[in-house]
Amino acid sequence: MPEADLYQPIKRFLEAQGYAVKGEIGHCDIVAVRAAEEPVIVELKLDLNFALVLQAVDRLSASGKVYLAFRLGKGRSATWRKKRKQVTSMLRRLGLGLLTVSATDEVVAVLDPAPYRPRLGKHRQNRLLKEFADRVGDPETGGSASRQRLTAYRQDALRCGRELAHEGVLKAATLKKRTGVERAGRILMDNHYGWFERVSLGHYQLSPKGERELAQWELDGAAAGGPDA
Repeated sequence: MPEADLYQPIKRFLEAQGYAVKGEIGHCDIVAVRAAEEPVIVELKLDLNFALVLQAVDRLSASGKVYLAFRLGKGRSATWRKKRKQVTSMLRRLGLGLLTVSATDEVVAVLDPAPYRPRLGKHRQNRLLKEFADRVGDPETGGSASRQRLTAYRQDALRCGRELAHEGVLKAATLKKRTGVERAGRILMDNHYGWFERVSLGHYQLSPKGERELAQWELDGAAAGGPDA
């Protein structure tokens, strides 16, 4: 099925809204004009892919109303089915619109082009900066595929684990004082990694899992934020 098969359904869709539509104007697959409005440009592909996005971005130099259009159907548009939310978010940031064409030639305007006005997620930024400030050293290689990250939280948990491995049983307040980990009590209570066991009110020791995984982190050379980290 050639891309040209998308032309007539989209032409009818735009003409129903009062546009005059012509194909292959300059380098554009479709150009639609209505009165003195800015022209609408539509770029066609059978599949939603990176090439289509790049093509549409290039057309933004000719008009602020640019749409991508692709065919829906079995065996096609896998990216769209799996990552619809991410795709529309990306296109919105680029200022692009999106049309889909069904197997029965029904055209749906999923997204209209508009100038992107980013809203800063202050909470997310604060979390990012806190993790950056709290993490000791630079133990993670950017782009690595590790599933278990040495976050600031894990560094604090490892410091608590090391102290318990050395002392056996400690009171949470004592552990906090010895390690300098302000959230030591919360880490012990939440026991997110299953490393700790409460032996009595306010007193904790390493669990068997904690002993194994602490030793593995040490074997892997993970810096838990000690004095020489």
